[in-house]
Amino acid sequence: MPHRVVVLALDGLIPFELGIPQRIFGRSFGMEPFNLGHKLYEVVTCSIRPPGRVHTDADFTITVEHGPEALATADTVVIPASYELGPVHTEGRLTEELAAALAYIRPGTRMVSICTGGYVLAAAGYLDGRPATTHWSSADHFQKLFPAVRVDPDVLFIDDGDVLTSAGVAAGIDLCLHIVRRDHGTTVANDVARRIVVPPHRDGGQAQYIKRPVPDAQIAGTTTARAWALGRLERPILLRDMAQQESMSVRTFTRRFREEVGISPVQWLTQQRVERARQLLESTDLSIDQVARDAGFGTPTSLRQHLQAALGVSPTMYRRTFRSAVGDRC
Repeated sequence: MPHRVVVLALDGLIPFELGIPQRIFGRSFGMEPFNLGHKLYEVVTCSIRPPGRVHTDADFTITVEHGPEALATADTVVIPASYELGPVHTEGRLTEELAAALAYIRPGTRMVSICTGGYVLAAAGYLDGRPATTHWSSADHFQKLFPAVRVDPDVLFIDDGDVLTSAGVAAGIDLCLHIVRRDHGTTVANDVARRIVVPPHRDGGQAQYIKRPVPDAQIAGTTTARAWALGRLERPILLRDMAQQESMSVRTFTRRFREEVGISPVQWLTQQRVERARQLLESTDLSIDQVARDAGFGTPTSLRQHLQAALGVSPTMYRRTFRSAVGDRC
């Protein structure tokens, strides 16, 4: 059976964010021989009240055909942002109606929020003692309202296992693609990204949008250096080599890179190499030694350390997870 995703539509919701789970999960299809072309997720939208109309922040309402009972059937619950959270946003507490709806959720259900939907998760206690994120403009308020939550305002999303939170609006796309990648591997996630015409993985975090929402066209960027590095990930890449591609000093390049991408060049290189390793582990029969070399980590030990830090699994376990259907041939 497809994994069941239930999206909770609250009054004051943002239509764009409500549509993200359906667009991402609803367009995820199997690519292995045993499930080729089959839908991997079933997406259902519900309200906290009986089926009926739900107000949006736009000049139209939507009709939701499922009540809160649908939450009891969910494998994953997604809560998009709403501009009418009432005491959830002002006092950090759930309304009786919302609490009653969330009570339908089974223990162990994966919980996901988009943008300020994280307020609902925090008010319900799902984020106590956990790392989480939300829209950068709400981060300070969120932290003051929920001091037990470890808020990171700079990232696009946070995966804390069974609870995942995303930053503002379009970061919900990044998070949902990440979930597909986590569930079914890079190949399926990349296929979904192509279908909806978005990058399968965005670099950096929210910092790039907070500091410089519109980069100065007169200032040189770091695009050439990044393209150059992506073409030679398997080789040693020094920071001064990247800076030379843009005719900058290392100091200027590092500052400009962080402004544009939101993270340091070294962090970015590690991310790209992890992604390359994931693709090779999923789609080739190369040995772990060769994957480590081709991804630029050099040794299996280095690959293992970085993959464990990024994904929490070893290279062998990652390959087994995403190639078990066709047999582990390593």
